[in-house]
Amino acid sequence: MKTYEVAIVGATGMVGQEFIKVLRQRHFPMSSLHLLASDRSAGKKLLVNYQEIEVKETLPESFEGIDIAFFSAGAEISRHFSPMAVQAGAVVIDNSAAFRQDSRVPLVVPEVNPEDIRWHKGIIANPNCSTIQMVVALSPLHKANPIKRIVVSTYQAVSGTGAAAVEELKVQAKQVLDGQNAVPHVYPHQIAFNILPEIGVFLDDGYTREEWKMVEETRKIMGTDDIAISATCARVPVFTGHSESIHVEFTSPMPPDEAQRILADAPGVKILDDTTISLYPQPWSAVGTDEVFVGRIHRDASHPNGLVLWVVADNLRKGAALNAVQIAEEMIRRDWVNQGG
Repeated sequence: MKTYEVAIVGATGMVGQEFIKVLRQRHFPMSSLHLLASDRSAGKKLLVNYQEIEVKETLPESFEGIDIAFFSAGAEISRHFSPMAVQAGAVVIDNSAAFRQDSRVPLVVPEVNPEDIRWHKGIIANPNCSTIQMVVALSPLHKANPIKRIVVSTYQAVSGTGAAAVEELKVQAKQVLDGQNAVPHVYPHQIAFNILPEIGVFLDDGYTREEWKMVEETRKIMGTDDIAISATCARVPVFTGHSESIHVEFTSPMPPDEAQRILADAPGVKILDDTTISLYPQPWSAVGTDEVFVGRIHRDASHPNGLVLWVVADNLRKGAALNAVQIAEEMIRRDWVNQGG
């Protein structure tokens, strides 16, 4: 089997750490792994397969000899270094928002639109975490009965913001339980025992940037501009695991049991749906798993062609690192590593 020189940019971050874990767990065909980060993290050593690997500073020359580079260090870093990596001969799979709406860059969820990998020119974009789990659940239903409208509310874990936000939730929870005032630093308000309906900057139309990401990315991935989409994204005091309440309007009525049958056979989906025993997806039980969990599938009382679904996934895995690694696996399987397919 052919092996590849792999680099992770942003290796010391939460998603970077998840990349290391996922690559090892899935036995990705690597000849070597290069860990890259900012100059602040350079010199640190991370344990990979019982071996310490030193983290190097990300520099223009870091990508010489690299075949596949996973980026998870923010949009600014991706915009700066990705073209250099491509020029050096690497394929970049980027986890930031830098290239998601670039018409020249495929935006891919392997269970939904793997064929789009083929037309990459050196960069492939990994979608937003909340978008990924939604399209994995909705795409099989859309193929069976075209979707006309989606109204989604997300309940997003603090790990989506990063390690500093996870620490802030831990500290604030203790402060509140000890009767102290919780002082926010990462978020504009206290996150412990609270919900913040603000992810990303607010735009002039009242939506946030995160909410419009879900609209734009869903249409690009599913290959249609015909679906009306509205999203409300909230940050909740959960460490890992994004949850979504999704109201879907189809072209014609779809009974809940039909949706269950379709999703039971869909790649990457696991049904947890038995309300008689309170069985439904929960973020704590999704942590460390690869599937998108769907439950509480029932008719939408407000529309004859509507269904309601509750969808949960590990935002660091399927919402980030795992999806990117699956893109690379699909690219290798189909022999599309070379730029332009």
